[in-house]
Amino acid sequence: MIDDLEYNTEREHLIIPEYGRHMQKMINHAKTRETKEERNKLAKAIISVMGNMQPHLRDVPDFQHKLWDQLFIMANFELDVDSPYEKPTKELLEERPEPLKYPQNFPKYRFYGNNIKTMIDVANTWEAGELKEALTYTIANHMKKCFLNWNKDTVEDAVIYNHLFELSNGDIDLRNSEEELSDSTSLMRTKTKYSSNNKKGGHQKKNQNNRQRKRY
Repeated sequence: MIDDLEYNTEREHLIIPEYGRHMQKMINHAKTRETKEERNKLAKAIISVMGNMQPHLRDVPDFQHKLWDQLFIMANFELDVDSPYEKPTKELLEERPEPLKYPQNFPKYRFYGNNIKTMIDVANTWEAGELKEALTYTIANHMKKCFLNWNKDTVEDAVIYNHLFELSNGDIDLRNSEEELSDSTSLMRTKTKYSSNNKKGGHQKKNQNNRQRKRY
């Protein structure tokens, strides 16, 4: 009896392991039948069993089509039967999809992000006037804030103006402007204040929970 034991290392590879080895043996047996009528009969029986083994497929649109495709895949596309659907091919299964084209942006100053460049491009389309000037200084202040988030120190307005001139391809030139941007400490204080409020709120909630535990 020991000589009749089968080890997984000696068995053939299961193409779709979810259906088990007995299902694979049934399909291999159907491939050996000589008449197409008998193969068709066995194929329909196998599809019925496969559907019972995968009840979650009943909620999937065209689940019968999926079962027939899996049948041909498990048969290594060597089962000659009449299918109610178009038979898949081995070449189609092995065909690799085309790689997705992701937008690749490699800005020179990555700490500003891609949105800054988009804002600058939009500002370049506006006509000269108060609105464009306001938008330009808003962009410059936001660039300064992004720079401080990256550098955690301080930055001169002239540096921001030079970067803005370069990113706008020379269309926005504030290098000779006498107007000053927001102070670095005020920009950093806003972030620090927000962080402190979050921590304070967390401590208050924790203390409140501790008081509630003491009641019980």
